[in-house]
Amino acid sequence: MNSNKTFRPADSEDAIAGTGLRHAGAVHANLHAPELIGHAIRREEGALSSGGALMVRTGLHTGRSAQDKFVVDEPSTRDGVWWGAVNAALPREAFQRACDYVRGYLEGQELFVQDLYAGADPAHRIRVRLVTTHAWHALFARNMFIRPPAAELAGFVPDFVILHAPDLALDPATHGVRSATGVILSLEQRLVVIAGTQYAGEIKKSIFTVMNWLLPEQDVMPMHCSANIGPGGEVALFFGLSGTGKTTLSSDAARQLIGDDEHGWSRDGVFNVEGGCYAKVIGLKQEAEPEIWDASHRFGTVLENVMADRDGVPDFMNGGLTENTRACYPIDFVANASPDGRGGVPRHVVMLTADAFGVLPPIARLTPAQAVYHFLSGYTARIAGTEKGLGKEPQATFSACFGAPFLPRPPELYGAQLAASLARTPVTCWLVNTGWTGGPYGTGRRIALAQTRALVNAALDGRLDDVPFRVEEHFGLSIPTHVPGVPDTLLDPASTWDDPAAYARAAADLATRFAQNFETFREGCAPEVREAAIRPRAS
Repeated sequence: MNSNKTFRPADSEDAIAGTGLRHAGAVHANLHAPELIGHAIRREEGALSSGGALMVRTGLHTGRSAQDKFVVDEPSTRDGVWWGAVNAALPREAFQRACDYVRGYLEGQELFVQDLYAGADPAHRIRVRLVTTHAWHALFARNMFIRPPAAELAGFVPDFVILHAPDLALDPATHGVRSATGVILSLEQRLVVIAGTQYAGEIKKSIFTVMNWLLPEQDVMPMHCSANIGPGGEVALFFGLSGTGKTTLSSDAARQLIGDDEHGWSRDGVFNVEGGCYAKVIGLKQEAEPEIWDASHRFGTVLENVMADRDGVPDFMNGGLTENTRACYPIDFVANASPDGRGGVPRHVVMLTADAFGVLPPIARLTPAQAVYHFLSGYTARIAGTEKGLGKEPQATFSACFGAPFLPRPPELYGAQLAASLARTPVTCWLVNTGWTGGPYGTGRRIALAQTRALVNAALDGRLDDVPFRVEEHFGLSIPTHVPGVPDTLLDPASTWDDPAAYARAAADLATRFAQNFETFREGCAPEVREAAIRPRAS
């Protein structure tokens, strides 16, 4: 096979078609991993690890710049956008000035272009063209999105374009942004502009935001979740915020992985939005997460902000640059990944939380209405050990739909979609706490991963179908009285605390936080969801 057929000629005009760029210098279009890594090394963008992964650093920004995200205020989309803190409005005139500035900059740079798909289901797929000044960011995008067959690159016409200028600082006074960084989405012009940040996660999440806008109009529910398939073909979804185990728990050698982060749920089943994984690797251990460990030591993987010794051996325990260290790799680096990124209609929905207050049970069964309530709540807790700038006490975090930063539409719309999807087919819903037991962070202990896996496997395998459940008093959750392979005492969080009164106070406090957060959505929810809401107990 002639490999040249898989690459677009570097001087081809159609490599930048649809981007608004009038001309360009050296353009490297649709290069594969070896060529991109070669360019990255040549340009001193990164270095190879001992295992062959490309190790890069992202400088000032080691995570998303949520305060620098904007949606362009345009007549055709204005009424449908969830305006506010998540989607700050940018006037069209300011966006045009920013576009002109970024395009002028890109036209003078060596460029790397990737033509990719988002959406494994051809019926719900978009074509994405990334233009960037960094070879490693092109590799990141190539790993994360779906790589079209060579035959489909000819005549590729993008549905959305990403103009990526990570080294270019914007001017707030001129471009209407908050700082030198901007992540700007124009739904009308089908254009994303990213400037002033090297953090690669902005690329993937900008397109996920796009899919969260487009899919509801196609009667498809977009989801910030992982998904896998059991031996009998039954699909399970895992919702959860960063640090709750979404990627870890879906990477199971006994189950086929559909994807680890972004999916769509149509009437026909589940499909991956992406073609790769972006696993958080702080604290990664081979014995606990062998699939992620193996992928993180392969040529073609990008290790983001991971420290290494002088021999290039990654130190996954070292959070010297950030706790948000990542490995980005194609999903086929996972041995048991689905070849087409698709599965049937879900049989189980698992909602993950890392409760650092130590009061939620390690597993509970939810009614459909409770599932919608917890979906809208999107609860987890942050601790100082996982994020900088936090104090010693845990901080409750509520992120609607387990992904508020990526929702261009109001959360209630996605909640209604989940309710409709659950009503169409028998689905069992679960709430799983991967956080603390026996007390809050600093006093109790984190639930062992092996125990969480045992709980989840029992639920997905049907071994809890005939087990008695009891309803606990603080959150109205149905807790199994026995799970094979797990101590019965672990199942009742109150019994794991030395001070029952302290547990009751902590549980009442968290219930109050749930209730306060739900007031934001109450009026837009169905009566059955309002009835399922957590209500603090009267003291």
